[in-house]
Amino acid sequence: MDHKTRNFQNILVIDFGQLGDVVLSLPALKAIRHKFAASNIAVLTGMAAGEIVTLSGLADEVIKVDRVELRDGPRLASIAKIFRLVSDIRRRKIDLVIDLHSLSETNLLAFLSKAKHRLLANRESRSLDILSNFSPSPPKEDKAKHLGDRYLDVLIPLGVDGSDRRFVFQTSAVDLEFVRAKFFNDSQDRLIGIFPGAGHPSRCWSLDNFAQLASRLVSDGYIPVVFLGPEEKAIKDQVKALFPPSTILVDGLSLAQFIAAAGLVKAFVTNDTGPMHLAACAGTPILLLLDERAPMTYLPLTDRLAIIRDKTIDKISVDETMHALADLINSGSENDKTFATW
Repeated sequence: MDHKTRNFQNILVIDFGQLGDVVLSLPALKAIRHKFAASNIAVLTGMAAGEIVTLSGLADEVIKVDRVELRDGPRLASIAKIFRLVSDIRRRKIDLVIDLHSLSETNLLAFLSKAKHRLLANRESRSLDILSNFSPSPPKEDKAKHLGDRYLDVLIPLGVDGSDRRFVFQTSAVDLEFVRAKFFNDSQDRLIGIFPGAGHPSRCWSLDNFAQLASRLVSDGYIPVVFLGPEEKAIKDQVKALFPPSTILVDGLSLAQFIAAAGLVKAFVTNDTGPMHLAACAGTPILLLLDERAPMTYLPLTDRLAIIRDKTIDKISVDETMHALADLINSGSENDKTFATW
């Protein structure tokens, strides 16, 4: 039987990657879900990313693995956990394994699963192609393509429809009520989100610039909303000191609550970071500040995207950011203006 028409009973999707990578894989997961609506689909992923897959509603089961613990924990304990994971996967009697990200260790796990069919992303120098047995094979990874397209390319041998390249989270009423009551009260019409973190300094616009932007927003009648994740705890006191008193500080949220809160702002000004992808999938217009050296293959899943790039991120001015933000806010509906697509 042709693989494109075959119905697999139990499918395992291996989807390891950083938070943003897994968000960008959601169109591929959605395409798998639509193609194999009657199949039981389990997704194997990391701890934080596992919550994203759960919230997406695209998997029947989510198997979470703490890869850091496996890597850095006691060796014997890590080996024991790997054996238990392999045993658990074999118990599920998987018909088809799809490895979207393809690392040598995940390819090996696909082989050890005893699944009859193994469709593994073909990544130069990263994947063990000898362990793949799917015919035809997926095309070799094209690093010039957007990451979301690369994930969809893996599915070509299945005849999966990858034309729908967007994903929007459906926010629960409970999460919306919580963030509204805790942070926003009734002041929702003029909220502008700001995410000042990004991990590596080369990807961070200065906190002083963000604070100046917030002051300009206040002068224009807006309310700045600064989002902080766990990695931004160290700058919380600086934000309080530098930003206008009317700034709303949002932190300590679950991923579901973060998505709900990000969906309530008119636009989201951000460095290149994982939470940007969550805000985009909340349906919020994104203004991305980007170093010219950064690749353009990891853009968020939205048509409402404005990008400001310069030789280095610190050369981006507050003035041009304000102008771009005004254009983004005033662009109207999604059909009025498309800033960037992939």
